[in-house]
Amino acid sequence: MLQNKKIKLQDLGNKDYKETWDYQEELFKEIVDLKIRNRREELQLQTPNYFLYVEHPHVYTLGKSGDFSNLLLSEKQLADKGATFYKINRGGDITYHGPGQIVGYPILDLENFFTDIHKYLRFLEEAIILTLAEYGIPATRSDGETGVWLGVGTPFPRKICAMGVRASRWVTMHGFALNVNADLGYFDNIIPCGIKGKAVTSLNVELGVEKVNEQEVKEKILNHFAVLFEAKMVD
Repeated sequence: MLQNKKIKLQDLGNKDYKETWDYQEELFKEIVDLKIRNRREELQLQTPNYFLYVEHPHVYTLGKSGDFSNLLLSEKQLADKGATFYKINRGGDITYHGPGQIVGYPILDLENFFTDIHKYLRFLEEAIILTLAEYGIPATRSDGETGVWLGVGTPFPRKICAMGVRASRWVTMHGFALNVNADLGYFDNIIPCGIKGKAVTSLNVELGVEKVNEQEVKEKILNHFAVLFEAKMVD
């Protein structure tokens, strides 16, 4: 099969978590079904790739191996905060999504790029690390803890970007959530990613400004993503 290095970019704006999850599943199934058809009928049809940007209303999501006790709110408290909760089919534990956070869902056929999930996760992290470096923020990885961190090895390590993915037949879904102008108070209602004793931060807090231009951040992420994956982003 000829590799397709084009990735279709879609910015969904502010969209309900469940609606977006269902849409991800549609795109994921489209790619998987085409791969199965190629194999069954010995075809060489190219598979598509997608990159979704979205901002969610306040929501907490728990990965398939996550611990429900890491959510520190009752159903009534969730409702009082205008938040929803879903147990979902990605890796990782619990996390929060909400306004001021850039969420990216790459739905890729990795056979168009490379077949290595570990490398895929590292490239997601690297795209964020390189983006933050453009703002003078030295970000890095934390051993054994997927995502992007600041202050690793200091008394105040803090997470700025959470990640959790699902992959089947080398097709990916879910992705990353970068705090840019996020209300960090919502993280107080969970043990983020099941990791106790470590803080969460946001780009505007680290820069000491009220608001960061989110569109500018999105463009920087895409630029680094395209270079890392040797891909072309298309509308």
